[in-house]
Parts: sequence; structure tokens; C-alpha cells
Amino acid sequence: MVATTERLSPDRFRDATWGEILPLFDALAESPLDRDGVDTWLTSWSDLEDAISEAMTLVLIANSVDTTDTAMEEAYLRFATEIWPMVEEQRVRLSERLLDIDPDRDDLTVTMKSFRNQRDVYRAENVPLKGQLEELGNDYQKITGGMTTMWEGEEVPLPRLLPYLEEPDRAVRERAFRLVGEPYIRARDEIATVFDRQIALRQEVARNAGLANYRDYAFRELDRFDYGPPECEAFHDAIERHVVPAAARRLARRREVMGIDTLRPWDVGPDPRGRPAIRPFTDGDDLVERLVPVFDRVDPVLGDYLRTMRDESLLDLDSRTGKAPGGYCVDLPGRRRPFIFMNAAGTTGDVETMLHEAGHAFHTFESSHLPFRFHRYPGAEMSEVGSMAMELLAAPYLGQDEGGPYAEADLARARVSQLEGILIATPWIAVIDAFQHWVYTDPDGTDRDARDEAFVRIFERFNPGVDWTGLEDHRLARWYRQLHIFQYPFYYIEYGLAQLGALQVWRNALRDQGAAVVAYRQALALGATRSLPELFAAAGARFTVDAGEVGDLVSLIETELHRLDALDA
Repeated sequence: MVATTERLSPDRFRDATWGEILPLFDALAESPLDRDGVDTWLTSWSDLEDAISEAMTLVLIANSVDTTDTAMEEAYLRFATEIWPMVEEQRVRLSERLLDIDPDRDDLTVTMKSFRNQRDVYRAENVPLKGQLEELGNDYQKITGGMTTMWEGEEVPLPRLLPYLEEPDRAVRERAFRLVGEPYIRARDEIATVFDRQIALRQEVARNAGLANYRDYAFRELDRFDYGPPECEAFHDAIERHVVPAAARRLARRREVMGIDTLRPWDVGPDPRGRPAIRPFTDGDDLVERLVPVFDRVDPVLGDYLRTMRDESLLDLDSRTGKAPGGYCVDLPGRRRPFIFMNAAGTTGDVETMLHEAGHAFHTFESSHLPFRFHRYPGAEMSEVGSMAMELLAAPYLGQDEGGPYAEADLARARVSQLEGILIATPWIAVIDAFQHWVYTDPDGTDRDARDEAFVRIFERFNPGVDWTGLEDHRLARWYRQLHIFQYPFYYIEYGLAQLGALQVWRNALRDQGAAVVAYRQALALGATRSLPELFAAAGARFTVDAGEVGDLVSLIETELHRLDALDA
């Protein structure tokens, strides 16, 4: 087959078997290739993977939207276990052709580095093991996606209780908190069994690749060229040194304002002055309509992006029974469009989630001009800068006089919650990352009881002062609720590293919002054509885990919180 630029349709692959797909890769493997023909050949390869990826993403979305639909579950598992692992195998095969001719082009430097790394870490015997891991990840999603509880005589999905964690009535908050955690406590052994099997398979994958443990394998598989375990440990130390004390100061202030002796987990979310929880929108459609003008103020192009998603039905935002938990943004690469999935329940946290996922969506739009699939997907560290920076860049425009979701009386309060959330969430990122390092490098990582004990030790290292006395089972349930551990191992430190980048973008915006947004969009438009430090630099930030920089950013947050506190007095 001669390489062609004709775009393939995902519909072609919806029900295709691997036997029907493989000849398309064979044709690319046999097509003539020299340095002059690289662009045409790469475009054909990219379009093929884009179409298959979009077909898989569509069934993934359908499976997330309704976890009770067995047909969609089977369709997703077929892609995840029978098709995509074979696509990854062919990617190694085809990348060898490029490596052989070595195009020696600046625009392919990062891509070729990834290809070399993926070739070196690839093992054919790991293909079926990764298929089994996909099935286990789906098992976790089925367990958690089906969790419900009774509230006021009605069976409801767990996300529906999250607004009650912001209620002024402390007893209501405690009841909601306990009800959300109890299904995970009851499912502890069932989930631990899934994880036992995942650990065993992941360690086997690592050994097959000649690596000592799955942590080392994951760093290679994720193309982490610019940092490793030592930098992660430095990040943990910096968070413990600067962020945890700052979070403790905010929580101590909260406790004093609330007039309580000890701060319990259900006291972290509500307004400390006892005001009713902010209800910034009614449903997903209302949320979108309130955020379009917000993004218009950040940059009119971004507002148009969200209008496109609304008009093309690329949003599923409301919580429903049977819907998978959490939220995400995925891209449909064949049509160069993003799709946002979340479980909105009318809270301020939902607004932040939507801003976050919209940042990912804007990344897809901005990089969609890049011709090759391999150019459009930077590491998650930069992807999360796109999302986390958007939360901060949009914050000044969230008031209703700008068309946003918050009444002016609530805006300062919502922004306090957002910044406090950063101080509280970042230590949790360190917990999850440090815990995964322990799980895959300590011999006791295979022991479920030892894992729980290790989690408690690590959690307490980063706990900024919340009292969990009598809630030991609920404390343990927190890591069983963290889907990244089960479905996206080691994909969590990125949030912390990206938060440091996003805070630097925000710092720039405080000086010159317009210039900061221009740099932000330009960085997103680079996709994966530059190294991670270069992408951060394009956005006006440094890629660093330097404790001094972390301390400066924490000081910036605390200064802004002090200003907002005065407005919210």
C-alpha cells in the first residue's frame, strides 16, 4: 500500500477484528520510506492510529456514561485487550523504520527520543499482560461505579452526596461523609484483591523488560526524561517543608472561626462562618452557559472552543446512577475534538473541575493543527499545566457581573476555597505518589495489611492537622477511592509538578493577564514538539522541584488569601 493522506473514519474500526486491522500496519511497514517521504508516511501512520484511537475512545466514553451497559463494557474490553495492545506492538515495529533512517530533524527530536525509549522497553510477552491489567482496571471501575447509598429514602450515586459536605449543619456533613466512605470500606477486600493481581502483573511486566520493579518501568514507559525518583522525593520534601505548614495554618484559622476544638474531615469543605453552601449552577447545561462568557473574558477563542463543544454534544456533565465516578477529558483524534465527562452536582468543586477539564480541552484545540499524532500529546506534566493554569486564569472572571456562576458576594469566598484547595490537595498528591513508590519497591508491597499500614504512615507525614480519631477505616478508604492507583499507576505526581507550573503562570497573570494568556496558549499549541522544560518555559514557567521556588509560590498563595479574606470578612 502506498502511503496516503486520506483520513480514515473511526467507524471503520468499531467492530473490526485485529485480523482486519493488521494489514493496514503491514502496508505501512512495507511502503517505501526515505528521508524525503517521511512526512507523507508519518501522516498515514498517524491517521491510522487516530482513527483506531477514536473508535476506542468512543466505547470508553459509552462505558463510562453507563457502567451497567454490558455491551459497551464488552466493546471497550475488546479494544483494550485485543486491539490496542497490538497497536502498541505495531507502533514499535513502525518506529524502527524511522529510527533506521534517522531523519535528523528538529521537529522530530522529541518524537525520536520517545521512539527509542519505547523500543528499548517494549517486550512482546508484556502485550497479553497489559490486556489483563486493562481488564482489572475495568473491574475496579465496575466495583466503584456501581456504588450507591441511601439518602432521605432514595438510593443515590455517591457523587450526589458531595454537596452535603458543604452544608452548615455539622451533623449533616458528618452523615454524608460517612455514607460516601462506607461502600469503599465494605469493598476493601474486593478492591484489594484486584490490586493484588495488578501488582503481581505489573511487577512481571517490569521484570520482562529487564527492570528491577514496576516503578522503574513506569518511569520509562511514561517517557519521564527530565526527572526521576530522586526528583519526586525532592518534591515530597518540599511539600512537607512548605505546603503542609501553610495548609495547617489555614486549617487552624478555619477551626478558630468555626469555634470548634478539633477539625474533623467533614469540617474541611464547608464555609467556616456557617453560611449556606454556594450553589453556583443548577445542572450541566447551566454550568456551560455560565462559563462561556468567563472563557470569553480570558480569551474569546477559548469561549468559542466551549461553544463548539456544547454545539457538537461533546459534554456529559451531570451525575447519574450507573455512571462511572470522577471526571476526565479525552480527545477524539480523528475529528480533532475533545470530550469532557464529569459528575456535576452543583458545587463550587464542580466549577473548578469544569475549569480544569476545559483546560485539557483547550489543549486539544490548540495543538490540533499539528499534523502527526506523535506531536500532539505532551507528557501529562505539561497537559496538567494546561488544566490547572486555566483554573487560575479564569478565576477573576467567575462573578455574575462577568456572566459567571458566582454572585459577587460569593466570589471572594469561592476563590478562597480554590486557593485553600491547592494547599490541601498538593500534600495529598505527595501522599499518593510516595505511597506508590513504596508499594512497588518494598517487599511488603504485596501484603494488603502492610500496604494499609504504609499508607497511614505516609498520610500522617503530610496530614496538616485534621483529626481522624475513630475514623481509621475511612482514612484507609481514601486510597481505595483514588482511581489513579488502580487505572493509571504513577500518573499523579504530574498534578503536583504541573501545579508548580500553573502557579507560575498565575503569578505572571497577576502582573499582566493578557501576556500570560498569550504565552499559555502558545505553549499549548506546541503539543509535544519540545522537551518538558522547554514547554514550561514557553508558558513562562520553570520546570523545577526547588524548595525555594515552592516556598515562594506558597507565599504568593498566602498573600492572595489574606487579600481575599479581607474582601470576604
